[in-house]
This record gives sequence, C-alpha cells and structure tokens, in this order.
Amino acid sequence: MSESLPVIVLGGSGYVAGELLRLIATHPRLHLGAAVSTSQVDMPLATSFAHLSGVYPGAQFVSYDHAVGQLGESAQWVVLSAAPHGASAGLIDRLLSAAETANVKMAVVDTSADFRFADAAGFEAIYKQPHPAPQRLSSFRCAVPEHLAKIDTPHAAQPGCFATAMLLGIVPLLAHDLCEPEFFVSAVTGSTGAGRTPRDTTHHPLRHSNLFAYQPLKHRHQPEVRALAHDAASKPIRLHFVPQSGPFARGIHATIFARRTPAVSEEQIVAGLTEYYADSAFVSVADSPPRLKDIVGTNNAILSVAVDDETVAVCCVLDNLVKGAAGGAIQWVNRLFGWPDAEGLIIAPAGWV
Repeated sequence: MSESLPVIVLGGSGYVAGELLRLIATHPRLHLGAAVSTSQVDMPLATSFAHLSGVYPGAQFVSYDHAVGQLGESAQWVVLSAAPHGASAGLIDRLLSAAETANVKMAVVDTSADFRFADAAGFEAIYKQPHPAPQRLSSFRCAVPEHLAKIDTPHAAQPGCFATAMLLGIVPLLAHDLCEPEFFVSAVTGSTGAGRTPRDTTHHPLRHSNLFAYQPLKHRHQPEVRALAHDAASKPIRLHFVPQSGPFARGIHATIFARRTPAVSEEQIVAGLTEYYADSAFVSVADSPPRLKDIVGTNNAILSVAVDDETVAVCCVLDNLVKGAAGGAIQWVNRLFGWPDAEGLIIAPAGWV
C-alpha cells in the first residue's frame, strides 16, 4: 500500500495524543484525518500543542460526530485512541459500528487499558467499572510489539508505559529460563505519565527536586504484566512492583531484580537478551547502565544486565510517552498493515534535554 492513510486521533488534547500527532506528522504512510477533543472543539491544535504549529498550520480539533461524518471520505481509516480508561472502548465501539455502516475499513490501536485484558472480568476487577464494549474484546490483542511475532486480530492495544518497561526486561529472562519466575521491580516515571491535568503528585512545585513512591505493591499494572508475561513466554510469574514519581517530565527508569538460574553466567544472560531483541529496531542491550537522556523523545529502549552470586538485575529506560504509549501504538499500526516496524519511527535523540 503506497497511498497515505487518514488517522483519527481520539482524546486529542492530552500528552499521548500530542505525541501521536507528532509521530503522524512525519510518518510516510499516515496523515491526520481528524483530531477529536470534546473540550477543544474548533480550537487550533496549537492551542494545546504550540510545538506542532509548524507541521499542522491551521488544523483544528473537531467533535466526535464530525469525525464520524468524515468516514465516507476514505475507504480505509486508522484510529489511534488516547482517550481515558473506561471511555476509550465506548468511543472505539461507536466508530467501528459507524465504519461498518459506511462500508469502510478501519484498523484501531488503543493506548488506554480498555483492551489490555483478554476478558471483561480482568478489566472490571482492576478499574472497578463495567467494560464499555465487551463484545469487541476478541478483536483486539495486547502485547509489547517485540513480544508478538504476528498479530492475529484486526486491532491492537498497547500495554501501559510501566508495563512496557517491565515486560521488556522480564520476558526474555523468562523465555530463556535465565532466572526464577519471581520478579521485584522498582521503577521511576516522569510527570507526563500522570496526564495533562495538574494533580498534587504532578504539579511542578511538588514534583521538582522530589522523589516518592505511590501504590507500592498495589499498582494496577501488576496484573497486566503478569498476564502479558504469561502470554509472551507461556510461564506464570510472581511480581512485586514499587512505582515512584521522579522530578523529570519524560521517561521511565526501571530496575528489575530476580534470582538467577544456578550456573547461568552474566555473559549467558546478556547473550539471551541480545539474541531475543536481535531483530528489533528499537530495543538494545548496553554494556553499562542506560541513561534516560539517551532515549527521551524516541521509540528506543535500552537494557543493561548486572549479576552477583544469586541475583540478576536488568535496568531498562524508555520514553513513557513514545515507546510506552504513542510510539508503541504506531508500531502496531505498522504491524497491522504489514509495514516495517521502524516505518516513521526512527527518531534521533535530542541530547541534553
């Protein structure tokens, strides 16, 4: 397919939506069809994303109904949802129904939690509300793109940003039997991970020069990671996770600890992870602990390995808004259409950010 496909972005004024818009602007096979925002209808995109004014001159946010009304303008649409958990699935369901009525094709990638669980009960247990579109669950598959060789559903879901960072380290260890299936994770995230609306835990005066844990051993990504690790490596795991809020805007630094398999050397563990990601355009294994500033703004993730007599520690850094959300979603679009993973996603790090 050589022609450019139009994209509908849902949840258009949030941080993840802003990253989706940034990535769409430089993707050779995609272009913006509609940026939907219920709070910013008819306002310029630059109202929320001044940094994108040069690539979207004159573009405005539109209503959901306006986007539905555009469906007849193309035979094929891509939908990227950055709408909130619990709202995204309902919006997607209505769009898919409208596409069926209009007899147009539609491929959807969701960055919310609504399609991360295989059944409605899994979602409802964590988010304490009925699933908005349980009849659509079987048409979505959730995974880190590097952990699924071929997608067998028409639509995809991107795991959460913390979940992505954890799974990148956990799955190859598990797949190659390099450690026992119990993992302890400490991970620090930037303030953009909490969304655009200011809160006590994200407001700059409280976040600046500060570091604190939240929801230790109770975070909602724990069951998500357990389920997706089992899907990727066909083995159950135990997981103990302490998330932390860091004094920076973008990125996640995760440290994953496990008891290493006896007689497995550090060299074998490094080789196992390196081999697992040998064909990945974005995941690499470094000789020394990775740094956030080397990946901010990109779809890259960097891992490193350290061992002692009993323990293996894997460090992982990624950009929570890109590899952990919008970039992963664009990877899934590429997969759904049979394009190279790296299409539109090779981004040089800015450095000194």
